Amino acid sequence: MTTAAIILAAGRGTRAGGENAKQWQPIAGRRVIDWTLDAFHNAPGIDSIVVVLPPGEVDRIETTGEILTTAGGDSRAASVKAGLEMLTDAQTVLIHDVARPCVSQSVIADVIRALGHSGAAAPALPVSDALWRGDGGAVTGIVPRAGLWRAQTPQGFDVKAIRAAHNAHPDDAADDVQVARAAGLEVAIVPGDEDNIKITTRADFARAERILRGHMSRDQSPDFDVRTGNGYDVHRFAPGDHVILCGVKILHTHTLKGHSDADVGMHAITDALYGALAEGDIGRHFPPSDARWKGAASDIFLAHAVETVRARGYRIANIDCTLICEQPKIGPHAGAMKDELARITRVDAARISVKATTSEKLGFTGREEGIAATATATVIRP
Repeated sequence: MTTAAIILAAGRGTRAGGENAKQWQPIAGRRVIDWTLDAFHNAPGIDSIVVVLPPGEVDRIETTGEILTTAGGDSRAASVKAGLEMLTDAQTVLIHDVARPCVSQSVIADVIRALGHSGAAAPALPVSDALWRGDGGAVTGIVPRAGLWRAQTPQGFDVKAIRAAHNAHPDDAADDVQVARAAGLEVAIVPGDEDNIKITTRADFARAERILRGHMSRDQSPDFDVRTGNGYDVHRFAPGDHVILCGVKILHTHTLKGHSDADVGMHAITDALYGALAEGDIGRHFPPSDARWKGAASDIFLAHAVETVRARGYRIANIDCTLICEQPKIGPHAGAMKDELARITRVDAARISVKATTSEKLGFTGREEGIAATATATVIRP
């Protein structure tokens, strides 16, 4: 199941005060929108993110292969429709308000999990306080609270179903569950989180900052699991006219010999990720004795390692790869290599390093008999 996230950030946020809309205002050392984006960018199961921004402000977010931006409309519904139009491959979507930067990984995961057996799902908290009706500063009635819930986001849906529901809905709505219900969709309730507050007024900033700083302190506690793995690989040269390094084809006087496509850089990175999880190496998962992998593209191996990381509840914090060779020159291709690795791993290219060194004419790499690579990868589980 391919899942996208739509972050709604096209509002003006005037009730929160300040010179800028609330999504651009600082909180705990970063902008509100940065906290919200990180929550989804680091969430296992999220394959892509669309950020819906005010017209004229779409360039205030750095786009990557995983994060796209688009301009919103003059209503919440129009902005949701604009985000949905950007989804071409996703089967399910999580729609989230940017003003909820404290959303937890567990809430996101619960919504995604619920979409495995329901066409729609959303987090909510049962109402526990007494509810009154009032007029003129006086209580005029009591509202029974049985069966009442406080709605939160992200709200998850089958993409085709929620797109059709929005197209059929004539007016704006309080949230996407209202639109879905109007179209006859059943929406499953998953547990919400008291910390998943929506920043609406000035006072909410202080509360959200306390929550976020609390998360930061917890992340630095001994329970915060950080693992690092190392990888090393080498392939000898053979007759040919190109090499493939970190997914990029480079013309050369020789090729690299191997059971697969002999991408020495990608192999080292793959082993580093497996190593961080104590999952052995490529040979354990893709035995060279298996004819299925003869000539296989190495992105198959790396993608499997990435999914193993996510399935274990970790996220990739950074990747560092060093290619060791006299030729070909790596510098002109390093940017393309980072972009290709970012695409496969779904990690921001800013967290990926690809660099090269020579062995000063010493050893087999110095004699230009082959290429070696080392890699280090760090994975984190909150």
